[in-house]
Amino acid sequence: MKRDLARELFRSYKTASRKKVSTHDVERVTRDEPTSIAETLTELVAKKDWQSGLAEGNLFLQWPTIVGEKIAEYSQPLTLLDGCLTIQGSTTAWATQLRLLAPDLLKTIQQSAPGALVEELKIIAPRSPSWRRGLRTIRGAQGPRDTYG
Repeated sequence: MKRDLARELFRSYKTASRKKVSTHDVERVTRDEPTSIAETLTELVAKKDWQSGLAEGNLFLQWPTIVGEKIAEYSQPLTLLDGCLTIQGSTTAWATQLRLLAPDLLKTIQQSAPGALVEELKIIAPRSPSWRRGLRTIRGAQGPRDTYG
């Protein structure tokens, strides 16, 4: 005969809720003042060592204020893995400009987001269109200008 764990748990919950706990048996713990949520979250972040993760998240959220509105308009941070921040430019020209600005941009990021461990920048261009898939593709073809000889 198989055991139905869900039913057993339900029955135990149902019978436990009917039992009344006498107030004389329970000893109440007195507390001074309640702690604020900010204090509790600060303690939790320090206890779990989440400072660098929060700083990295803030880097992505506050990207326009860190690098400036103009650069943020034409760039987007994608990933931060092992100290390497990958940034995608909106065009290839902006990706080239960001590569030229990379040393200054890295210093700015390190100063304005001190908890985020950014050691290098990898700047990539936007993805180019792929001619490998679609309605009218041929196996072994090299692209749209394949028929021009």
